[in-house]
Amino acid sequence: MKTIDKAASSAHEALDKVASVTNQATEALGEKGEQLINAEQQLTENCCGYVRENPVTSLGIAVAAGFLLSRLLNRP
Repeated sequence: MKTIDKAASSAHEALDKVASVTNQATEALGEKGEQLINAEQQLTENCCGYVRENPVTSLGIAVAAGFLLSRLLNRP
């Protein structure tokens, strides 16, 4: 009976450790997710501002990028 109690106690300790690590990982991922969302919003704002300030240059970049992509994707 003593062996079973020791095994159960060890299993509970291991489970508690796993739960603690899982909680820490969940919190870290949540924080990183928020940081990524904020970075995406900032990048979008920066791009929109650039396009407003430089519409002709932005159009030229878009046309050049489209041309290059079409050439790369249509290669045999």
